[in-house]
Amino acid sequence: MTRFRTRLAMLSSVAALAAGALVPVQLAGAQSAAAAAAYQWVALGDSYTAGVIPAAGDTFEVPRDGCERTDQSYPQVIDRDLGSLLELTNVSCGAATIEDVTFRAQQPIGRHLPPFSEDPDYPFPPVPPQSEAVGPGTDVVTVGAGGNTLGFADILFQCLQLGAGSGGVGTPCRDDLADDIPSRLKKVSGDYDDMLNVLHERAPHAKILAVGYPTVIPEDTSKCRYNDLEQFGSITQGDLDWLRQDVLAPLNKAIEKSTSAHDAVRFVDLYDSSQNHSVCDNGKWVEGLFTRVPDQPALVHPNARGHRNAADHVAAAMLDAIGVG
Repeated sequence: MTRFRTRLAMLSSVAALAAGALVPVQLAGAQSAAAAAAYQWVALGDSYTAGVIPAAGDTFEVPRDGCERTDQSYPQVIDRDLGSLLELTNVSCGAATIEDVTFRAQQPIGRHLPPFSEDPDYPFPPVPPQSEAVGPGTDVVTVGAGGNTLGFADILFQCLQLGAGSGGVGTPCRDDLADDIPSRLKKVSGDYDDMLNVLHERAPHAKILAVGYPTVIPEDTSKCRYNDLEQFGSITQGDLDWLRQDVLAPLNKAIEKSTSAHDAVRFVDLYDSSQNHSVCDNGKWVEGLFTRVPDQPALVHPNARGHRNAADHVAAAMLDAIGVG
């Protein structure tokens, strides 16, 4: 229990991180088309796009801007696969809300190493709204956002705290927070519609792919071990069922519903393909609160395998959207 409490305390200092299988794409058609045309692609999104955690690769930003984009995140994986066809501008940023994508400058979560630095850019200065990277010449936009507008990191941490004294029994988090979820989801929907309108205005001819969130919590939550910080720590089984059914599933549905109301927007579903690779499954594609080796905070974010799966689905959708296959 002492180890649990020590590591739980560490989580409070990293909560801002989230405040994130197809057959591999066949490249023959893409490579043959590359000589004839190049497409401008802008990747927008939060930590589930940017990567952020060490399990999703090494931070690669040059120069660094504090957004914690990693080299195994799905935009970078696709860029290596299809870079001869699609020219990538990746402005995704850890902890981004939908408003940060749309119109608001964001204070990035990254810090220089070592943590005490005389660098005048410590901490990193605000980054511009991500939509500013989109313009009339943009052919494809991918965007993965909504979790931070919902406040999933905050909900997760409150569930940890409320479940810590429960012995794994009951639904203390649902009992405390359930009434607040509908208004949070309503804000996600409204902000998402506003974002898509702005992206249409900035790039009227672009194909927009709205990327959903993968499976995080399994259908069978008996797989999840109480007080295991490589899974969901002190969150009770009942609260995990509630989080899956009434928080995360409706988040994906809200995003998908918003896309259906806009022309030239397609929803990319990552949930179905990742159902057997949740935090509590063997062969997980999403890490728990901490990774096993090395012992590092992950705060429920996709690892490199999860990003590879996302890359396969997003790349296939992009090629189909631009008519290349």
